[in-house]
Amino acid sequence: MRITESELVFDWNRDGGEDLRPLRGVVELDDETLRDGLQSPSVISPPIEDKVRILHLMAELGIEAANIGLPGAGPHVVGDVTRLAQEIVDHDLAIAPNCAARTLEADILPIVEISQQVGLPIEVACFLGSSPIRQFTEDWDLDRLVRLTRDAVGLAVAHELPVMYVTEDTTRAKPEDLRQLYTAAVEAGARRVCVADTVGHATPRGADRLIRFIRGVVDGTGEEVKVDWHGHRDRGLALINSFAAAAAGADRLHGTALGIGERVGNTAIDLLMVNMALLGWSDRNLERLPEYCKLVSETTGVPLPDNYPVIGRDAFRTGTGVHAAAIIKARAKGEDWLADRIYSGVPASLVGRRQLIEVGPMCGRSNIVFWLEERGIDAGASLVEAIFRRAKASDRLLTEDEILALCRRQGALSS
Repeated sequence: MRITESELVFDWNRDGGEDLRPLRGVVELDDETLRDGLQSPSVISPPIEDKVRILHLMAELGIEAANIGLPGAGPHVVGDVTRLAQEIVDHDLAIAPNCAARTLEADILPIVEISQQVGLPIEVACFLGSSPIRQFTEDWDLDRLVRLTRDAVGLAVAHELPVMYVTEDTTRAKPEDLRQLYTAAVEAGARRVCVADTVGHATPRGADRLIRFIRGVVDGTGEEVKVDWHGHRDRGLALINSFAAAAAGADRLHGTALGIGERVGNTAIDLLMVNMALLGWSDRNLERLPEYCKLVSETTGVPLPDNYPVIGRDAFRTGTGVHAAAIIKARAKGEDWLADRIYSGVPASLVGRRQLIEVGPMCGRSNIVFWLEERGIDAGASLVEAIFRRAKASDRLLTEDEILALCRRQGALSS
């Protein structure tokens, strides 16, 4: 009789027997890598050909939308945004573009022109600050913000473009201000609004309360309006805040590859996808996720740490004897899924990877036997013992070249 995973794993993540679920049934993703992600002070802006490659991988991963730039920033951005939009048209990519814009005519009209040029609707993500601290610093009053909101949304709608209205620093804004701003945006024609945790202020409880409040505001208009959540990770809470927002009623979550972005970055969209898959929220094929993350890392100059979850070099490697022994025993039972989960909360196979057993100071002899057999090398007792002694005398994992050199010295491999 075959043993199933549910029989071997008791899941404390279930609340009263039910998994965490998005309140609205389906939650989509908006990838901000090519816009918000490039605001990182350490980032290199990739050349357009690399941006195109990144865009294709977004589409292949099933990401529903992507912010492809802020054309109001100047001609160099207009050129890149036009090329990316044209790429979507030419290759019929299954991804919906949006562009950032301040609530200014000078930012919105370039999006209109690009949309008309390539023949593709581009969602206008028009944003303005909303919190009292921002209003005080900028000498803004609420009447001015409401007027800017109506004018900007109305301009985009008049040119038949969809609008996502974004308030910056929403998580530190007053409820009465947000009610006026979002109501004005919806009345002017916005059919999507975005709640932004611009400085990573929110906790999961705060994200939950805010999304429920905004849902009540937009639903109260009588229009069908979708709500987005845009998070930053200044307090290290971006990922869990995103799931709290979805559970409270957000329709779409924003993120960037590897969490790149201003200061310490945005919500990591790669980890959003992994966790959505594990929670049963989506059935995206994530086998190319490592390729996507590595491409972003290489082209932006942002390092991919070895211990980065799921994608990092060490995510599915072990040099510990107890862990390796358990993986080996699991494989011996003939169940691949068992070996992929015995010491891993994320199956390596989900992202096209596999569990690796290494040899180092914390290993046991079983690590060495497995390592040799994986490479078709006879695991004789004297060879295993020689490698074991070398490993125990080391202060790190042995490299493949070092182990193979030992094999040659012991006569297990020809020179």
